[in-house]
Amino acid sequence: MSRLFLGVDGGQSSTKAVIGDESGRVLGAGSGGPCNHAAGVRESVDAACGAAGLDAATVCFEAACCGLSGGAGNKRGVLAQILRTRRLIVTTDAAIALAGATSTGQGIVVIAGTGSIAFGRNAEGRVARAGGWGYAFGDEGGGFDMVRQAVRAALRMEEGWGPPTNLRAAMLEATGARDANDMLHRFYGDEWPRKRVAALAPVVDTAALEGDGVAAEILGRAAQELALLAGAVRRQLWKAGEAVEVAHIGGVFGSRTMLERFRLLVELEEGDRCGPPLRSPAEGALMEAYRAR
Repeated sequence: MSRLFLGVDGGQSSTKAVIGDESGRVLGAGSGGPCNHAAGVRESVDAACGAAGLDAATVCFEAACCGLSGGAGNKRGVLAQILRTRRLIVTTDAAIALAGATSTGQGIVVIAGTGSIAFGRNAEGRVARAGGWGYAFGDEGGGFDMVRQAVRAALRMEEGWGPPTNLRAAMLEATGARDANDMLHRFYGDEWPRKRVAALAPVVDTAALEGDGVAAEILGRAAQELALLAGAVRRQLWKAGEAVEVAHIGGVFGSRTMLERFRLLVELEEGDRCGPPLRSPAEGALMEAYRAR
């Protein structure tokens, strides 16, 4: 039988697994629960094995790469018990996102979903990151930060020390809150975890498209913050004038306004090219497994 390879993308909400053979052909893919539970990884691998026509109880992989949200931590031991593999690589979700994003696995990936981070690898194999500090101290340009700025704008308008903005009415409608203060307190409660708050980021995009200046400013600031993250990684790994591939991943880039501004700022650097990822993070993890053979 052909040697088999496994890539796993472990996220906070779901886990995805992809199995490939030694020729590079994808045999099957599957998904499971969040990676902070070992069951999520097992579920995704079992589903991928089923799609590939493999017996999950007996299959042994030549190499397996798991890119996990929050990094390896103490998860290697648990993964070694779950997966039958001759070589196990445990890394971050940002690393596998980059591995799949560009043709060579080199360059920079900027991830902006609930939070934000930039990660890069150059031709010498050196890596660098910027951001990813979490919602309390960072995550600029991510969905949660954009909604936080919208809530601040609504509160300031309501208290009379900020400019008028349609964001107040739009956010109240989206949350069912009586006023901005009520909305604020709802967001502090258990019914509104960070991911659910961040999912309101399209409200900001819609307001900007309808001509709201405050919303447009929030989008512009988000694009600038994310471009700054990419620039910080670039300066750590490349010299001025060297060509660098920059890929963008995450729901925040669903805003065309924000994406175009981000791309323009990134490509101000001579030689840089910015675009969507070539492959998914799970496929990136599979590529890393291939590189380990």
